[in-house]
Amino acid sequence: MAHHPILIVGAGTAGITVAARLRNLPNPPEVAIVDPSEKHFYQPIWTLVGGGVFPREVSMRDQADYIPSGVTWIKDAVAGFDPDAKSVTTRGGDTLTYDQLVVCIGIQLDWHKIDGLQGHLGKDGICSNYTYDSVESTWRFLQGMRSGNAVFTFPDSPIKCAGAPQKIMYLADDHLRRRGVRGQCNVIFASAGAGIFGVEYYAAPLRKVIARKGVETHFRSSLVAVRPQSKEAVFKNLDTGAELALKYELLHVVPPQSAPDVVKQSPLANAAGWVDVDQHTLQHVRYPDVFSLGDCSSAPNSKTGAAIRKQAPVVVENLVALRTGRELAGHYDGYASCPLVTGYGKLILAEFGYGGVPMESFPFDQRQERYSMYALKAYGLPELYWNGMLRGRM
Repeated sequence: MAHHPILIVGAGTAGITVAARLRNLPNPPEVAIVDPSEKHFYQPIWTLVGGGVFPREVSMRDQADYIPSGVTWIKDAVAGFDPDAKSVTTRGGDTLTYDQLVVCIGIQLDWHKIDGLQGHLGKDGICSNYTYDSVESTWRFLQGMRSGNAVFTFPDSPIKCAGAPQKIMYLADDHLRRRGVRGQCNVIFASAGAGIFGVEYYAAPLRKVIARKGVETHFRSSLVAVRPQSKEAVFKNLDTGAELALKYELLHVVPPQSAPDVVKQSPLANAAGWVDVDQHTLQHVRYPDVFSLGDCSSAPNSKTGAAIRKQAPVVVENLVALRTGRELAGHYDGYASCPLVTGYGKLILAEFGYGGVPMESFPFDQRQERYSMYALKAYGLPELYWNGMLRGRM
């Protein structure tokens, strides 16, 4: 049994950022991080990989290069949480104890909830930008498309980067137009959501984009099955229960998502399975020595990397306050950002907090499609991520 003053579970965006910020403190505490992954991925760029702008390799780097100096890296996965004993167990059979725990193990992709999908992702016109292994298939199928339906889905669950399902759709529309085949192709957005975007301030301009591009929409429609042999996608209407079968030449699947099973099955979870935290302090509501941020936490923010950039300093501030007996003053306001690519060289930068309140960073109307914001997503934000955020500098 090994003891660590601060134990971080998960070495994704949240875990590395928190670890780096802790190690950058004047008197850094001892920190250990548990994660088996040898590679680290910058997932926001996968939209542009699926759209043929970049090769997928630009998104991947060695995890070892980003574990902060002085942090103990335990290359294992957590198999169970026992917050009453202030311990976790690993798949390898070890027990790790802690003074404080930070849980940030991301979100689970529930591919198995779509009947008939298994074994067909990356084949038969079925693609997805949601994994490193499948993202190249999106571009491959787009290049080969000459007629028929290009169907883009959005599941009936919280997901990471809620704008991603429509971003690739806009790029697909642009690509088909550039090749002169858009007239023979239908672009369809079949979404479990009630509208194109959850924040009305940005939904209004997006509806204009949809109209301009001639995208067919089916809202409150959740993908429940695929029939690869007949190239049909089956959707269930969430209001009426009626089924809709759409033929496809290309089907971009966004899987249902949920908290990781190891969290769902632990005392840390709320009724929905997420790590149960105060939405402002990010401290667990029942176990004061536990904090959580990122996609696995119950905070009702949009699940984006930009949200983590604002959450990480709050967690570090409150963690230090707890360890020194001070009041927790760090406050997260729900900030999230969604760079909505609306075509090659075009982007609407959505920024908002709890309740969908706009929280824009630039002195202009960010609802207008701009190349400058597209360039920020494609070239600026990756540099800030690798060289700033993961180093604890921003």
